[in-house]
Amino acid sequence: MELRQLEYLVAVAEEQNFTRAAERVHISQSGISAQIRRLERELGAELFDRSARTVTLTVAGKAALEHARAALAAAGAVGQAVGEVTELIRGRLTVGMVIGCTVTPLFDALAAFHKAHPGVEISLLEDSSDRLADGVRTGAVDLALIGAATATPDGLDALTIISDRLIAAVPAGHPLAKQRRVTLRDLIAYPIVCMPPGTGLRTVFDQACAAQSLQPSIALQASAADAIADLAARGLGVAILSNSMAASYRDRLTAHTIDDVETPALLALIWKSAHNPSVRELLVHSRQAFTDLLGLHQ
Repeated sequence: MELRQLEYLVAVAEEQNFTRAAERVHISQSGISAQIRRLERELGAELFDRSARTVTLTVAGKAALEHARAALAAAGAVGQAVGEVTELIRGRLTVGMVIGCTVTPLFDALAAFHKAHPGVEISLLEDSSDRLADGVRTGAVDLALIGAATATPDGLDALTIISDRLIAAVPAGHPLAKQRRVTLRDLIAYPIVCMPPGTGLRTVFDQACAAQSLQPSIALQASAADAIADLAARGLGVAILSNSMAASYRDRLTAHTIDDVETPALLALIWKSAHNPSVRELLVHSRQAFTDLLGLHQ
């Protein structure tokens, strides 16, 4: 049994697809399939059910997965411990960023980290906030910038970057543009344009509507704030944005704070453990890169 086989086991389990897993670990699909088969023969049990389009773990595979992750973490810790002693950080760091994010200090933090620690291979991926949080919990992602509805997602540490009230934004000719105040009940009379489920902003909006037993008509969904603003500007619905997002579109949209939604939408860095020296170092650079935003929004 080899560590690389355990790495392939984890990759296939998380991707639920041999092709995507092979791309992730930089090996051919035939190569990863052969190594998994070799591991199965050695263990005397099939680890994956290959009968459907989506590859799933068997009972034996589920039992093996936890120990495979632990073995890989232990092997990585050996290198990290030696690296700390020699003041050299090496390894791999997977960083997540919520789809449609326009806050760029994270890139500055990654650049500063790479300059200080060129021996660390950095991977950056985009996904929904919910999936990124799950990735951090399982260890597939080391640190992520997500949208959230609570300051600290369950089981994780977090640093809030932005805390914003929800905004309803409409073009000049819209009936809501002339109102002095806007509530959720005002909004449900119109089509809504907002982010998809799994984003922090959408979670705040949905929870606020559910608390009042309101059922808004979600006409259009987009992951990027620019797209939501463009759709609203063309009269296709009321845009639901955060205050900092809406500030960029005040030349063409009238923005109202939604009076009865007091829970803020958050943008936060999340991580599971700072025992990893790479995560600790990236957090240092991230705090420096986000200093201006932290000062403005906290």
